[in-house]
Amino acid sequence: MASLTDHLAELVEDADAVLLFSPTASFHDRFVAEEAGDGRDAPEIVVVAPDNDVDADPFVELPIPFRDVRDRIRFGIEGAMESDLVTEGDEVVCVVSVFEGESDAVIRVTVDETVHTGIYDLFVESRADPGVIRDVLEVAIELGKKGQKGKPVGALFVVGDAGKVMNKSRSLSYNPFEKSHVHVGDPIVNVMLKEFSRLDGAFVISDSGKIVSAYRYLEPAAEGVDIPKGLGARHMAGGAITQDTNATAIVLSESDGLVRAFKGGRLVLEVDPEEY
Repeated sequence: MASLTDHLAELVEDADAVLLFSPTASFHDRFVAEEAGDGRDAPEIVVVAPDNDVDADPFVELPIPFRDVRDRIRFGIEGAMESDLVTEGDEVVCVVSVFEGESDAVIRVTVDETVHTGIYDLFVESRADPGVIRDVLEVAIELGKKGQKGKPVGALFVVGDAGKVMNKSRSLSYNPFEKSHVHVGDPIVNVMLKEFSRLDGAFVISDSGKIVSAYRYLEPAAEGVDIPKGLGARHMAGGAITQDTNATAIVLSESDGLVRAFKGGRLVLEVDPEEY
């Protein structure tokens, strides 16, 4: 019986790189050996996984599983681009598991602006737990899709470095999360976040996902903040707080419905909830 590597031969031919997502050691070693021994120039082989169990070089660390396969692939490609293993215009073959278990899908991608979204920048070197950032991003995207009672809403979530964020903000109203121990990943809490989002102010969320406060008026310095022209005060506040602290800001725009993420005072990701 032919192995999966046999079926890959045609797709891998003329590719610039192959990304193996969480491969088994036997699959990785067999694939590398076959590519190196077929007498032609082999593509760059990059392993993308939570841990480098196969001792691969090069390797891109995957901080979270990414339930959406598209996000997993985008993260891997952007990580390879960050390491100068892949460039714009390259043909990349992604070997990935769509269902639970071993690799079961092969996807060939041409690297262009539709692939490079900024998802790598969002999750890498963030102070907050990557799973918390993912949960907050998903709340913002779901809110962008459904709105509040059918009407578009805006929202600002500041994730990580909560102590410093609290020191650079003030309360606009009673904090419903004071002395509570609720976390953003709890489905019931997510319903609360969506309800409170219709009121003014930012949500402040700790590195571990604890909701520290709602209704916070952010007061960071805005000098040097790099946000696109046309974005309003909510985006400026979100960008500025990430320049003054080690937080990540995720903003849902009421005007255009897009979700944007800021780190280090700059825009790193822009997502249309309707296309997510």
